[in-house]
Amino acid sequence: MISEDGYVPKRGDIVYINFNPTKGHEQKGSRPAFVVSPYSYNVRTSLALFMPITRQQKGYPFEVVLPLQLQTQGVILVDQIKCLDWQARKVDFKETVPEDVVEEVQAKIEPLIL
Repeated sequence: MISEDGYVPKRGDIVYINFNPTKGHEQKGSRPAFVVSPYSYNVRTSLALFMPITRQQKGYPFEVVLPLQLQTQGVILVDQIKCLDWQARKVDFKETVPEDVVEEVQAKIEPLIL
């Protein structure tokens, strides 16, 4: 499935997406997010795995700091991964992170899920 503008999220993209509804300490509202799932999954299901990005760096072990050369600033919250319908939530592409950021995210998520 492909969005009206032809965009399909892919691993390493930063997009804007609405995380609502949420509960408790979950990140909420429309915000930047990191796409962690691969294109092949995202295009077939219209779902994708997203990690919210916040400007409030707290030094938690599951934060990944975005490089200064990116337009989007802040940290990726690796431990707040969510599966969302990117078509229904009208995802908006912003930019793609360097490969070393993707690798750092993958290294930090592994202890959480394996």
